Amino acid sequence: MQLRDKLRILADAAKYDASCSSSGGKKRDSVATRGIGSNEGMGICHSYTPDGRCVSLLKILLTNQCLYDCAYCINRRSSNVPRAKFTVDEVVKLTLDFYRRNYIEGLFLSSGIIKSHDETMEEMVRVARSLRDDHKFGGYVHLKLIAGASPELIAQAGAYADRVSVNVELPREDTLVALAPEKRGDIIRKSMGQVRLGIEASGERNAPSFAPAGQSTQMIVGADGANDKDILAASRRLYSGYNLKRVYYSAFSPIPDSSSRLPLQAAPLMREHRLYQADWMMRFYGFEANEIVTGADGLLDLAIDPKLSWALANRDRFPVDINTADRDLLLRIPGLGVKTIGKLLLARRQRTLGLEDVARLTRSVEKCRPFIVTRDWRPVTLADAEIEARMRPVAQQLELFR
Repeated sequence: MQLRDKLRILADAAKYDASCSSSGGKKRDSVATRGIGSNEGMGICHSYTPDGRCVSLLKILLTNQCLYDCAYCINRRSSNVPRAKFTVDEVVKLTLDFYRRNYIEGLFLSSGIIKSHDETMEEMVRVARSLRDDHKFGGYVHLKLIAGASPELIAQAGAYADRVSVNVELPREDTLVALAPEKRGDIIRKSMGQVRLGIEASGERNAPSFAPAGQSTQMIVGADGANDKDILAASRRLYSGYNLKRVYYSAFSPIPDSSSRLPLQAAPLMREHRLYQADWMMRFYGFEANEIVTGADGLLDLAIDPKLSWALANRDRFPVDINTADRDLLLRIPGLGVKTIGKLLLARRQRTLGLEDVARLTRSVEKCRPFIVTRDWRPVTLADAEIEARMRPVAQQLELFR
């Protein structure tokens, strides 16, 4: 099979894995090592850096052949799809050629299980080792670990890659067993634990680098009966237990010749988006997983973002005086982000802030107006509205005598 045909098959097969980002990656000095490539440490795979640059990586599978028969996977053993496999040298060549043409800034490499966990992982490590040692490649490398691979191979993967990841696939253990019988949650978590230990050890003085951009994982949304509350609770456990950089959410999409155990319709992309917003609330805004989902059905409201939904369900907590409230309370105001609140805290040291001051700090002033009190603004509460309604006839009578 021609290399171009392999690339077409294996790049398409990799598109379902969303867990690729170079955020937090350590910048490598390619000049000092007399090599090529650089890693700026901000967004990859058609993401944007703070200066507006769009950066991308070569996102492929080593092979889409697989021993596993996971019902939700297009590359499962029983799937009727064209199969292909790269050699180690082919992946290295493609990465270097694409980089030299300025198509990419790095590599995201995953794989189906070829013959065994270790044999597959060993080939992936050889790709990263060749790029780093033989070609002095300083660009971003993300390796998808094979859960159950030996600790030695996981250690080598972390030594050569900027980021590593193991997908937990589904938030519930019972549905993972039902839909992916060859996979086991405890094996996945054991591999994630080994990565955490490697990252923590690398933080010691004079210790070698290990996955400097950390580890991430991915969960499929809508393939099983897990609601958003289940998903966010699973994410919280993963963040606290394995010190993950990111949990990625991938809306389930029906695949050809799919199992009758899977839904016939795709999960709404807006549900995936709302989960990302809720995930952000947990990581940066101090929310607990069990307080974000306010609906009795355990699902996030698709019509409004979860922060606004929480605020509407907790109107007794508002309005908040932005001139006196502490940071934790300010973080719960809809329309105010972490950076805006940082600027607000600095500004109020100099003066008592009014609504115009808030408008200069955020574009979302209309969103936060009903929830804040400033020097010159207080929203009309329900009680105020009732008083106004009662007083309106009196005011109209007074107008008649003017």
